[in-house]
Amino acid sequence: MKLLIVTVVEDFEKDILRLFKKANIESFSEGHIDGYKNPTSMVRTSSWFPSEKSGVESSLFFSFTEEANIDVLFDLIKEFNRELETNNPIKAVVVPIERSI
Repeated sequence: MKLLIVTVVEDFEKDILRLFKKANIESFSEGHIDGYKNPTSMVRTSSWFPSEKSGVESSLFFSFTEEANIDVLFDLIKEFNRELETNNPIKAVVVPIERSI
């Protein structure tokens, strides 16, 4: 079992859920986050008004799943990212689990 972590911009949430289903990843958690590409430019352009958001609305998904499912998902994500017309690809990482209860 491994820990899969995926980040997507809000526009691709439905797409990643579809890819999870194709990869047979049925159990996962999701959190909404603000994504930033370059923290130094963010500091220079930060707003005087704290109510204004300067990040990109994104989601972080994670799942404890089997390596075979992850392999399928990575192939699907590579194919999805190849056809993108934006500079916001789906990102995914895998973390091995040393111990669990």
